[in-house]
Amino acid sequence: MITVQHLTKVFGTEKVVSDLSFTLEAGTSTALIGPNGAGKTTTLSMLTGLLKPTNGSVSMQNVQDIRKEIGFLPQYPNFYPWLTALEFTEMTAKLNGVPNRDAKKQAESVLDFVGLKNDMLKKTATFSGGMKQRLGIAQAIVHKPNLLVLDEPVSALDPVGRREMINLLKQLQQQSTILYSTHILNDAEEMTDQLLFLKKGRLVEQGSLKNIRAKFDSFRYKVQFSSKDEALHFASQSPLPTVVEDYYVFIEIKGNFPTMQQLMSQLVVLPFSILKVERVTMTLEEIFMKVVGQ
Repeated sequence: MITVQHLTKVFGTEKVVSDLSFTLEAGTSTALIGPNGAGKTTTLSMLTGLLKPTNGSVSMQNVQDIRKEIGFLPQYPNFYPWLTALEFTEMTAKLNGVPNRDAKKQAESVLDFVGLKNDMLKKTATFSGGMKQRLGIAQAIVHKPNLLVLDEPVSALDPVGRREMINLLKQLQQQSTILYSTHILNDAEEMTDQLLFLKKGRLVEQGSLKNIRAKFDSFRYKVQFSSKDEALHFASQSPLPTVVEDYYVFIEIKGNFPTMQQLMSQLVVLPFSILKVERVTMTLEEIFMKVVGQ
């Protein structure tokens, strides 16, 4: 288990990160979420030892120097363009304490694992963005860290590359504890055990996705009309609180009101074409907007 206590960072007169405390359970995946400038990268930099905290501490159970147990992928990884992927990963392994006799073998193994088996002898200068992200993961895990820290690991990838990276991270979760920052909330919704919401350097909410949903989510009916004019007309006449988005009208459910039967009794008398009625929950993006108050 990793414990973060009262982590704080001040630059000049600006407190960028303020009194963060949380724990990371072994074998879990935690998403650090927040708008730009919330302090996500600064927090990760302190966890990895790249920045010295103004106050607070980071500790791992039964570990004296946590830096030896961390693998890190920065948001914008840089590679020596004249080295091959194998040479770079082998060098990284040695820098992280892997014995010389084992470094090449471990480098080959992780490059195979991240899908670069057929490209390991190519120079990194020829790599695409997706290949560089895979290489970044390889160098981060080559020394078999207990904690994998990733700063926006999928932000620069296209949808195909994002899907491949998410699948890779799911596999890595079987081996390491993962902490990553992201602003792509659909990805966090899919592969996260715990969410940490940052706002202006402060931890404003934390918990499992299930618990966050239970606290902030609201159930709604989503009614699809055949035209926007019909949706607007219904919303203007309805005694229920509504939100209109194009052809859709969203009706919030408070307690058990209205029931589906009560809603349908209103809809069936309308001279409109109702295409679909369903009960929906809020997206993580909508919950995010509630939590951080943007």
